[in-house]
Amino acid sequence: MEDGQHIPLNFERLSEEEMRQTADRMFERFNARRTVRHFSAEPLPLDVVRQCIRAAGTAPSGAHKQPWHFCLVTDPDIKKRIRVAAEKEEYENYHRRMNEAWLDDLKPFGTDHIKPHLEDAPALIVVFRQSWTPDAAAASGKSQNYYVQESVGIASGMLLSALHECGIATLTHTPSPMGFLAEILKRPAHEKAFLLIPIGYPAEGCQVPDIQRKNWNELATEHGPESAH
Repeated sequence: MEDGQHIPLNFERLSEEEMRQTADRMFERFNARRTVRHFSAEPLPLDVVRQCIRAAGTAPSGAHKQPWHFCLVTDPDIKKRIRVAAEKEEYENYHRRMNEAWLDDLKPFGTDHIKPHLEDAPALIVVFRQSWTPDAAAASGKSQNYYVQESVGIASGMLLSALHECGIATLTHTPSPMGFLAEILKRPAHEKAFLLIPIGYPAEGCQVPDIQRKNWNELATEHGPESAH
């Protein structure tokens, strides 16, 4: 590469045994991660949450445009406004927008348009995607971003993983359409809500649906020399 400054890579190579131990530990930790809909009101250490957001901000992105912004919400009044607006959209979803197959698929989870977790959780993180970035030097006043959905999706996954590793439960919520989030949080025109994440400690006695994850053959297909025979 001819353009741009480069620095030496900071990379720690592990032994194969360390790799296996790390992979096993990661799988056990991540396999225990569950979506939580019942939160304790106990406050979180926000310095930990901020550091998790910083970790999410290290995600790869198209042309390193970093097309994301995270809003950390702990104000009870704002959380209430978000809940009211979300429940309005969710009512429309459950009563008009979702087809019967979708509603049937949701029945095992016992969800409906009522979302108390948006107020019960001590904090909300709203992930915004930036389809473009303001650029005064450009004729259009805009700088194009690339692979925005993919980039923000990766960052969101890293955020969920970081929070889980720190002992913080999460819920991924997409009360589509989500335009109300940008309005309530006063975000600029180039930002659109991507994901709403209530976070906190699980409520005492919290229960979650008994789900099963895909087995290896359903999850992945290998295309190596041995699989070709």
